[in-house]
Formats: sequence, C-alpha cells, structure tokens
Amino acid sequence: MTELPLIGEAVAVAAEPRLAGARIGVVTFPGTLDDRDAARAVRLAGGTAVPLWHADTTLGDVDAVVIPGGFSYGDYLRAGAIARFAPLMSKIIDAANSDAKLPVLGICNGFQILTESHLLPGSMIKNDHLKFMCRDQVLRVENSNTAWTLDYEAGQEITVPLKNQDGQYIADEKVLDALEAEGRVVFRYVGFNPNGSRRDIAGISNAAGNVVGLMPHPEHAVEVGFGPESLDGIGGSDTDGLGFFTSVLNKIVGGAK
Repeated sequence: MTELPLIGEAVAVAAEPRLAGARIGVVTFPGTLDDRDAARAVRLAGGTAVPLWHADTTLGDVDAVVIPGGFSYGDYLRAGAIARFAPLMSKIIDAANSDAKLPVLGICNGFQILTESHLLPGSMIKNDHLKFMCRDQVLRVENSNTAWTLDYEAGQEITVPLKNQDGQYIADEKVLDALEAEGRVVFRYVGFNPNGSRRDIAGISNAAGNVVGLMPHPEHAVEVGFGPESLDGIGGSDTDGLGFFTSVLNKIVGGAK
C-alpha cells in the first residue's frame, strides 16, 4: 500500500522557483469558505498567494485574482448578488476588462459572482433536483487556451470535487449558441450532469479568455493523497486541479504554451 504523507506535509509538485514572483490575489467575502484552500493551491503550484478583503479599494500589485467558493453574504437575494457590489469587485471588473486583461478565476460562488458582475454571461440557479450536491466530478476540458487552462489539453478529462446548491448554469439559446461557436465553453460535465446545467456546461470564459468561471472546485484536487481519484476508469489523478494554478503562473511569467 502506498504510504500517504501526513496532513500539512503533502506535496503536489516540485514548484519551480521562477514562479514564486507571480502574485495571485485570493478574495475573501463574509461567508467565503474556500479562500484558504485556494491560497494553498496557489502556493503548491509555486506562486505567492496574496489575501484580498472584499472592502479593499485597491488590488495592489497582484498579477491575477481568484474569487473562491462559499456563501458570500449568506447567498441572500441570490448567490453572489450582494458580493457583486463589494468595493473590491469594481476594481476586479475594471482590471479584467482593461487592456492588461487581468486573469480572474471564479470558483463555485466565485462563478456566481462573475455572472452577477456581468464579467461572464448567463446565470446560476438552484440545482434541478433542488438538493445540495457533493461528489467527485469528471470534467472534460473543452478549451485549453484560456489563462487558466494552458497546462491542460483540449479533450482531457479530469476529476475534481463538486459541492453546490445553486449550480445550474442557464442562459438563453442565443447566448449558449454564441458560447459554443466562440469556444467559450471551457469545461463540460462528463458521465453525469449534477445540477441540470444547460448543455452540460461546467465552466465558461469571457471572449478574451482571461476570465474563467466554473462550478467544481479545482483547489480541492491539488495534493497527492488528498484529492479524488479517477471515477469508473475516467478522469485522472488526485492533483487534476493543480493545472488551473500552474497555467496562470506560467502565463504570468511567460512560460505558457
């Protein structure tokens, strides 16, 4: 039997020293749950995690931003509806839409916030079965050219945890057709659609590819021995989520494919 590392001693990859200078901001809202996990994923990938508070009025000198999962403001009104108006979000929106095209990743509640902010089209509603869902989920990488997917291959199948209640992605047919035609569907559910999302969509990007939102949680699949294994012979290893973070780090330092 393979010996697993002790908690706190797990190693995902041998991080490259050249990546350490890349600074990835991780935003915390009231009700955020996965900010520490996202920051740990950044560190395991080799970058420097920078904590950002929702009431901050500046992004400082970060090179990219992760909006992690949780229940910002208790999901009152709608998931992400209040967080969208946080002072820091106006800075993130401006930076993402600027000529610099700041890379932004929204995970779960972060994806919901990105749709509420209109950085991404469509909306998130209750799962079609009206229950909270928590499982290891197989995804297919549909677009490997975004800032957050450069270290994957198109068509690659990965396994990452999923946990949501408002995870059903919806948009009108015109928007869905445009996303498909423009290659902006970044991830699709494989084998099982856990929430009824239109066209099995698990994640999308903006037109420039610097903003990506997805419902599953790659930050929970970054350490050997502590992530999901392949499901029914498909998917990959328990570090399948690490590629999100190495992708953006490599892009920042100029080593992207």
